[in-house]
Amino acid sequence: MARVKGGVMANKRRKNILEQTKGFRFARSKKKRAAREAIYHAHLHSFAHRRDKKNDFRQLFIVRINAALAPFEMKYSRFIKALSDKSIALDRKTLAILAKDHPEAFEAVVKAVK
Repeated sequence: MARVKGGVMANKRRKNILEQTKGFRFARSKKKRAAREAIYHAHLHSFAHRRDKKNDFRQLFIVRINAALAPFEMKYSRFIKALSDKSIALDRKTLAILAKDHPEAFEAVVKAVK
């Protein structure tokens, strides 16, 4: 039986690993062993950070809403409570977009709550 050398497949595997580490720095983007470990750790953290991102955006929405409420002499917590009391179903993301991009629409919401 003829001898089969593994060079072609080894190069293919190495190329695929290094393509995944595009944009990484130093050995992590050049050497297979370091790159493989970098990919492993990146995948571990990506799950947790996708969860963190949702929390970060929620905090941003709250800050934007609170800042937009300042001219109406209202606080965020009382505004959200009043929204639920009046059965107005707007989520924080929508309220933040209204506050940032459409202040007149946000003002109408605030007046409906007061």
